[in-house]
Amino acid sequence: MGPCVLHLETGRHLYGGALQVLYLMKGLDRLGWESHLACDLGSDIGRAFRKKGGQVHEAAMAGEMDPRTGSHLLRLIRKIRPDILHVHSRRGADLWGGLAAMIAQIPAVITRRVDNPEPTWLAKLKYRCYDRVIVISEGIRRVLISEGVRSERISLVHSAVDTDRFKPDGDAVWFRQEFHLKPMERTVGVIAQLILRKGHAVLIQGMPGILAKHPDVRFLFLGRGPLEGRLQEECRRRGVQDRVIFAGFRNDIHRILPCLDLVAHPALMEGLGVSLLQAAACGVPVIASRVGGIPETVRHGENGILAPPGDPVALDEAITALLDAQETRQKMGEAGRRLVSELFSISRMVAGNAGIYDRVLAEQRRC
Repeated sequence: MGPCVLHLETGRHLYGGALQVLYLMKGLDRLGWESHLACDLGSDIGRAFRKKGGQVHEAAMAGEMDPRTGSHLLRLIRKIRPDILHVHSRRGADLWGGLAAMIAQIPAVITRRVDNPEPTWLAKLKYRCYDRVIVISEGIRRVLISEGVRSERISLVHSAVDTDRFKPDGDAVWFRQEFHLKPMERTVGVIAQLILRKGHAVLIQGMPGILAKHPDVRFLFLGRGPLEGRLQEECRRRGVQDRVIFAGFRNDIHRILPCLDLVAHPALMEGLGVSLLQAAACGVPVIASRVGGIPETVRHGENGILAPPGDPVALDEAITALLDAQETRQKMGEAGRRLVSELFSISRMVAGNAGIYDRVLAEQRRC
């Protein structure tokens, strides 16, 4: 049996970071690594990994102030005796995971997927527990360095997209029936949680201008979140409620994405934006904010357009420009598919993480 890694992922739903962890564990198995997963009770990733024959260890994990995460992890480490611990999420996992690894005296790495700033004292204290901090974008690396984390302890491994699952050529008939669209209506999708930093309100503010030029457009909001009621009210206030579909969380995004004309992502901050990579893999051009790691995902003028964050006028102009240019949209879609295939493949992501494990373990043996 090869070396063993214990993964800690506290996310309950199988998208975003949790989906990346599932890709990683399956890929590591092909490279000869043994993976164990510590996760929350009843989580989607636990069910999915168990179906693949994976070794899953569930426990209640109630968030940052719940010490059970740390005690459960410490018991697991002492039972499994992994060669390395990989912490994949926050919600307290970053703090308790680092402490458990220090107490058990095993090497540990953590993946940071968001660019939310943290207090400098907290970042220095927390990341000191880890042998490496893996970031999914250069944007996140810059945030960590600004918070005092030493650059030599930070490694970049981009997130990945399953290009066999996310690909062009969707079922347009199914799509129109599913969302009750008229034959000539075009769609702009937003794939993100309904939370402040994803910038839905900025897009809603710019919708009247877009619809004045393109009244055939429908906006499809794919995701759930605490701001749903407020965003629906903002749509009514601006008179665009009939042009916006709040579709909730969907587990068939791979079917929906290739049917969209555009994807908009007006985020105010973003670590990388895996949904943008998925859109690009499906051949859909993207209009997004120039923040965080998004410029690594959306190359301005190549597979989409970057706009200043929080600027509804710029967003209006960018969306209108691409809706007016079918040939440009097609070229950008083709370029996006190439970009994802070359730089954001699952095999590349898995190899990047496995290479970091190897280096950390080699350093441990030299000590």
